[in-house]
Amino acid sequence: MRSADDDGASQPEIDPDVLEELEFWTGPDPPEDPAEQLVPEPGGGSVVLVGTPIGNLGDLSPRAVATLRSSDVIYCEDTRHSRKLLSHAGISGVPLRSLHQHNEEDRIAEILHTVESGGKVAVVSDAGMPSISDPGRRVVAAAVEAGVVVTVVPGPSALLAALVTSGLPTDRFCFEGFLPRSARDRRVRLEALAQEPRTMVLYEAPGRVPRTLADLAVACGESRQVAVARELTKLHEETWRGSLAEAVRWAGSHPLRGEVVIVLAGADPAEATTVSDAVLTSALAERLGQGEPTRGVVDDIAAAFEVPRRRVYSLALATRRPSSDRSLPASESASALESESE
Repeated sequence: MRSADDDGASQPEIDPDVLEELEFWTGPDPPEDPAEQLVPEPGGGSVVLVGTPIGNLGDLSPRAVATLRSSDVIYCEDTRHSRKLLSHAGISGVPLRSLHQHNEEDRIAEILHTVESGGKVAVVSDAGMPSISDPGRRVVAAAVEAGVVVTVVPGPSALLAALVTSGLPTDRFCFEGFLPRSARDRRVRLEALAQEPRTMVLYEAPGRVPRTLADLAVACGESRQVAVARELTKLHEETWRGSLAEAVRWAGSHPLRGEVVIVLAGADPAEATTVSDAVLTSALAERLGQGEPTRGVVDDIAAAFEVPRRRVYSLALATRRPSSDRSLPASESASALESESE
């Protein structure tokens, strides 16, 4: 169904259901000021998660400004950073309280007390959405358990911005955040990622990007496609795309600054069922290097990766064989290693 505008041009009519929805949220006569077009808030107190810019301050929405201005207290990752944001938005007089990874648990009781007393508590992080690799998750969990109203003012997201500009599939994806730093936990996570068929999104500090790309190349294969995004929404925004092998060379000669998001292509069906020798060798080297019996290590790794024991045993043979014995026939070295494991 179409209607004519003042110039006689045919225009589509608004679907009645859509019109009813618009009137519900904004009223039949929407206010001229977009900041006043707020979602009606529930009575009593509430916790409101507010998305903030990931770089460009122009991405702070009018609704976010109005919500922050009307809050009784704002909990933020860094009060100095958030004070600058509020100043930019022309907001003053709202108390700021810190909420970071070291004190989030301690803040829960006072936040719940404020909300249960009828106050509105806004939660923000330094950039993006609270609780996504930032504080806020434990507050939300406690609020939900206490029956407190939790709402959200959506905003910029580094993971989605990087994903949609990566050129990689977006129909199915998973968010991995930061990789573990401990060697064992990191290896286990990388082994899982190597088999993941969905597009993966990771966060990384600029100084650790070269190492992470190198680790991904070993675990997933050098030909796996990747996009590396940095300084999203800022003046020097950049997204690099190519294979992991090319990414390792690029990162090694291209100093990075600012927050970095890595978007990694998922495994092909064949890759998802095949574990590379590099992954198995890495797992073997770690455990054999700790002096564990060869037979037990081989059995464990073969079972964990669901690969033939003979294949793992051959790799263990290459890993444990002294350099002076590398000229020996494989059968002799295998016999020696089997005896050692017994």
